[in-house]
Amino acid sequence: MSQQPDLHHIVIVGGGAGGLELAVRLGKSLGKKNKARITLVDAARTHLWKPLLHQVAAGTLDTHADEMEYLALARTHHFHFRLGRMDGLNRAAKEIRLEPAYDEEGEEILPRQSIRYDTLVIALGSQTNDFNTPGVQEHTIMLDSPESAERFHERLINSCLRAQAKSKAPGEGRFTVTIIGGGATGVELSAELHLTTKVLSSYGMANFDPEKDLKIVVVDAGPRILAALPERLSGAVAHELRQLDIDIYTNERVVEVRKDGVQMASGKFIPSGIVVWCAGIKVPEFLKEIDGLETNRINQLVVHRTLQSTRDTSVFALGDCAACPQGEGKPPVPPRAQAAHQQAAMLAKSLRRMLEGKPLLEFTYQDRGSLVSLGDYSAVGSLMGAIARGSVFIEGHIAKWMYWWLHKHHQIAVNGWFQTWLATWAETIDWARNPRIKLH
Repeated sequence: MSQQPDLHHIVIVGGGAGGLELAVRLGKSLGKKNKARITLVDAARTHLWKPLLHQVAAGTLDTHADEMEYLALARTHHFHFRLGRMDGLNRAAKEIRLEPAYDEEGEEILPRQSIRYDTLVIALGSQTNDFNTPGVQEHTIMLDSPESAERFHERLINSCLRAQAKSKAPGEGRFTVTIIGGGATGVELSAELHLTTKVLSSYGMANFDPEKDLKIVVVDAGPRILAALPERLSGAVAHELRQLDIDIYTNERVVEVRKDGVQMASGKFIPSGIVVWCAGIKVPEFLKEIDGLETNRINQLVVHRTLQSTRDTSVFALGDCAACPQGEGKPPVPPRAQAAHQQAAMLAKSLRRMLEGKPLLEFTYQDRGSLVSLGDYSAVGSLMGAIARGSVFIEGHIAKWMYWWLHKHHQIAVNGWFQTWLATWAETIDWARNPRIKLH
C-alpha cells in the first residue's frame, strides 16, 4: 500500500483481539476507500487469540496452525503493519516511539522508530500481575504470549520424559504442577494438562502413569475459584476439577515462590516442579502516566465512555488497557475478550463519524455471560442479556459448542466467513492427521 501523508492517520498500537478487529474494520471502511490511513503496530509478527494460550501450553493446540500473519492481514484488509514495541509517547508532536528490534543473535533488525499520528488508539491488552511477590519472576512461567506457553509445554514434556526414564523409589512423591490463580486461565489450563498427560501416557510411556506420577494443584487467594463469575458456575467447575483429582486450595495467599515450590502465608508449602503464575492482571509499566495521561493503579488508561483518554481527545484506548466507566455506582468495564470485541466494533463506527464531523458514540457494555472450557471433559457457562432475564446456566455439549463458536466468531471478524470456513476444514483435517497432542 502506498503512503498517503495527506490522509488522516489512525495508529492502533496492539494487535490483540480488540486492536486487530479495529484495524480490519477501519481498513475496510476507511483504508480501502482512501478516507484515512490505518496503521497497526505490534511487537509480534503473528496474532494468536489469547484465550487459546492455555491450549498451547498443554500441547492440545499448535500455535502455527491457528496464528495469523499481520503482514498478510494488512495486505488483505487495506491497512499498514509496523513491527515494533511501543515504549514512549510525545503528545505535543503527536508521535509514538518504538524500541529497536533484534534477532535471536542480538543483531539489530529495526532501529528505534517514531510514527506520527492524527488519532492514536492504544490497545495493548494486559499482562500477568506478580504483585511484587518474591521469586515469581525467577521461578514461574506466565502465560502472556505464545512463546511463554510453548516454553511451559516443553518443560512439561521434558518432565514426563524424565518420569518415564526414571525408576521411582518407593514413597517418592509425584511431580507437581502448581497453578497460581483460579481465574479462567488457571482453571482451563489445569483441565487441559490433565488431558495432555493422560494422552501422553498412551504414546509408549509404560513407566509414566499420570495418576501416580503427576499432581496438578490450583491455588487462589480468594474464597473460591472463578470469583468474577456466578457462584453456581464456580461451584460446578470446582466439582469437575476435583473429579479429575486436581487439588484446589482457596483462601491461600502466596508469599514466595522458590525453586523447589510455593510458600503460602498460612505456612503451607507445596513442593513444585513447575509453577505457572496466572494471578491478576496489569498493563505494561511504561504506560503509567505516560506523557501526562491519566492512569489507575494497574496502569490502565482512564477513558471516557467515548473511549477517549481523559486528558487528550486524540488518544483513545480499548480492551484490557482501558479503564472505561459504566455509569454511576457501577465498576469499570471488566477486562474480558467480549468487552474488547464490543469496543472495537463501536470505535470503528465512532472514528468514521469523527472524520465526517459527527459526534462520537458512547460505549455501553453488554455482558453476554461467561464460558469456561475444561477441555474434552466438559464446559460450563452462563448466558446473559437478551437471552433471558438474569442468566441461564448451561453445561456439557452445548457449552462446549458455544465456547468453540467464540473462537470462530473472532476469526470471522478478522477474516470473514469464507476464510474461516476454509480454516475450519483445515483444522478438521489436521485433527485427523496429527497426534492428539503436540509431542515436542
